Amino acid sequence: MGNETKTRERPAAVILTESAQARVAKLMAQAPDDAIGVKLSTPQRGCSGLAYSVDYVTEASPMDERIETPGGTFFIDAASVLYLIGSTMDWQEDDFTAGFVFDNPNATGACGCGESFTV
Repeated sequence: MGNETKTRERPAAVILTESAQARVAKLMAQAPDDAIGVKLSTPQRGCSGLAYSVDYVTEASPMDERIETPGGTFFIDAASVLYLIGSTMDWQEDDFTAGFVFDNPNATGACGCGESFTV
């Protein structure tokens, strides 16, 4: 018996549905040359305080969470992780709209238009 330390893999802060992963792959396929992935953050915006923002990222921050998807690396802004733990991110499209949709158990409220949320 040695002094082996066993660690278990930590679950991702956000679960990406297959549809969201496919959208990340599509975004990375058409990304600017300097993009290394797609990043989710929660900047202060809107009438409820925080909003979801998904953008290309060109430089990795060591504090950001990384989720490897089949289509590329998905980053979560380090300052946003606590607001997002346990969330599911989906990509939904219909005849009139298309976008990422979030099921966030940490959100305690949202504005009427759905653009921003409160924790």
